[in-house]
Amino acid sequence: MKTLLLATSALMGTAIAAHAEGTLNLYNWGNYTSPELIEAFTAETGIEVTITDYDSNTTALAKIEAGGSGFDLVVPTANYVPIYVEKGLLAELDHSRLENFGNIASEWVDVAWDPGRMYTVPWQWGTTGVAVNTAVYDGDVNTSDIFLRPPAELVGQVNVVPEMSDVMALAIFNVGGEACTDDLDVLRQVRDLLQEAKGSWLSMDYGTTDKLSTGDYAASVNWNGSTMRARLNNPDVVYGYPVEGYPLWMDSVGLLSDATNVDEAYAFLDFIMRPESAAMISEFARYANGITGSEEFMPEDMLTAPEIIVPAEFVAAGRFLPTCPPSTTELYTSIWTDLVK
Repeated sequence: MKTLLLATSALMGTAIAAHAEGTLNLYNWGNYTSPELIEAFTAETGIEVTITDYDSNTTALAKIEAGGSGFDLVVPTANYVPIYVEKGLLAELDHSRLENFGNIASEWVDVAWDPGRMYTVPWQWGTTGVAVNTAVYDGDVNTSDIFLRPPAELVGQVNVVPEMSDVMALAIFNVGGEACTDDLDVLRQVRDLLQEAKGSWLSMDYGTTDKLSTGDYAASVNWNGSTMRARLNNPDVVYGYPVEGYPLWMDSVGLLSDATNVDEAYAFLDFIMRPESAAMISEFARYANGITGSEEFMPEDMLTAPEIIVPAEFVAAGRFLPTCPPSTTELYTSIWTDLVK
């Protein structure tokens, strides 16, 4: 499929690439951008893309908010988009410059975090759960106890991705709380639970795919697509959906207010909303996307993958995280800061 798509893009862009030029600076999660997508985009437009990685929403937001980043596009998760908008960090999109805007699936247009898609377009969406190597532990994996109360077999072999929103949400759900709770009794339970659990962890690392594949991690808080990639390398890796509750998320691409390569950014935003382009992103990162028609170009193994198709009994436990009020975020940040010391 990759060869066909690249050849098609090259043919479509022959006349354009001869005279197009420019650069584009994309700020995105690490190991999340399809090289084939970038090659196809550059072949068609002549625009050279520089990708800078980050490992958490808080890292990205802090970098952008500091100013002078030089980035044109950023890919925040749903509950962070309103923060970017409120702080004036994203430019309102001119939909007349996005011919493929109509390809966004209807359920992903009028979303709570960006009604009418005034500031962002879809990149990928998925879930946050737990990945477990069943050669090490063959018990129940559909629980956040895997990292919060690790069974003996996993002690000292657990990784936790350094994404505050996801980890805090999983812990809050585990003790019976709701997303964005400011109940101090609940948050004390969460703080104590995380601090006690940390003694059983090996690391707090973003780069889980390779280490799950090789067995360096026996378990991890992880995202579904990353876990699928690991499972394709190591069949012992399985993905668990915590019955206590787990986050749903969508990452979307936004144009930064201080972007300097605006025309190039619009070209990229339009390009990724083509069904074949969205499928390229999904084939690489192994997450679903929000573009109608992309299914035709998707890898067959994603159509039935247990990491992508949520089993019916776990659907109700998944929920999108709202954007917490600043006062609540401060409480979570305090707990998180102590945790990562």
